[in-house]
Amino acid sequence: MSILIDNIGELVTNDEGAGLLGLRRDVAVVVEGDRIAWIGPSAQAPASDQRIDAGGGAVLPGFVDSHAHLVFAGDRAAEFGARMAGEPYTGGGIRTTVAATRAASDDDLRRNAGRLVAEARRQGTTTIEIKSGYGLNVEDEARSLRIARELSDETTFLGAHVVPAGSDPGEYVDLVRGSMLAACAPYAKWVDVFCDRGAFDEEQTRAILTAGKQRGLGLRVHANQLTEGPGVRLAVELGAASADHCTHLSSADVDALAGSATVATLLPGAEFSTRSPYPDARRLIDTGVTVALATDCNPGSSYTSSMPFCIALAVRDMRMTPAEAVHAATAGGAKTLRRDDIGRLRPGARADLTVLDAPSHLHLAYRPGVPLIRQVLHNGIPSNYPAAAPDTTKGLLS
Repeated sequence: MSILIDNIGELVTNDEGAGLLGLRRDVAVVVEGDRIAWIGPSAQAPASDQRIDAGGGAVLPGFVDSHAHLVFAGDRAAEFGARMAGEPYTGGGIRTTVAATRAASDDDLRRNAGRLVAEARRQGTTTIEIKSGYGLNVEDEARSLRIARELSDETTFLGAHVVPAGSDPGEYVDLVRGSMLAACAPYAKWVDVFCDRGAFDEEQTRAILTAGKQRGLGLRVHANQLTEGPGVRLAVELGAASADHCTHLSSADVDALAGSATVATLLPGAEFSTRSPYPDARRLIDTGVTVALATDCNPGSSYTSSMPFCIALAVRDMRMTPAEAVHAATAGGAKTLRRDDIGRLRPGARADLTVLDAPSHLHLAYRPGVPLIRQVLHNGIPSNYPAAAPDTTKGLLS
């Protein structure tokens, strides 16, 4: 079946057109199957089996959320409340979620992760990366990734999230890069390590990433969230696709990123939820670093699945222009996943599109908190919103 999308107020292509976003006007889009077949002047649009009237709204590539932790049980609302009240919290942080996740059934984990994926889709996200990291033993890390793989093709082994309570750090690193990696690698595309204060040091991170690379996994790094450290430069040295957080950067870190293919993935939801300093996106962009935006959706430090919310934060608090933020949330995210079939609208690309109930991409930051997503096409299949709660086990993201 072919679908014609017309009456488009503004088309964000990230490809051919005006400015960073490749803006085009007075154009239509034709989708055939799961691919974009044609983009051209509205008056020349070919006949199609179905028509979608964009109502003068902007049409964008589906958002690419390249950093999310969705396989977990429970929540940490009490931790958030204490933090916002300026009180110390001793509930256990990540380890609280680990205990709840280990105790949960597969169906409970699948249901919660599916709910979050569906929630993200309603907000325009068509590709989402999902990490493990709340099992921290061989059995629970492997089952977390099996469940994640049901929901997305972009899955990441994060056994090196923190050292579990009562474990010897050296022995745990050996477990992660040994039997845990062996059990998890069949379900993962990527390997990630939290290289920061209180987590894993440079030597430990290098050992785990090297083992993952030898298993054929791509590399990602949680880097420099809490303090300056070796994470960013190690990510660049090892050829990681992405260094994520990048909150505390030295000049050497910025220079290393600027001279590399490693993307700096910024996660403003974490700074919002922890009242921490935001990364200086302006400094990175002006130095020539490729920047992506992602939600970091997790129950402790960034419990949001909303890419539009993160775009608004990036514009307001990280000194990005609206165009830069939208580009980072689409083409930037695609680059962190080393994908060229998503994040852009051009013939041959996957038919992942978001139709706004607003005439321009500017409204995503201009009207924060307003539900502006009118329609989403994922793999060429349209969904209308608002709608009844979807079946969270079907038609999921990749």
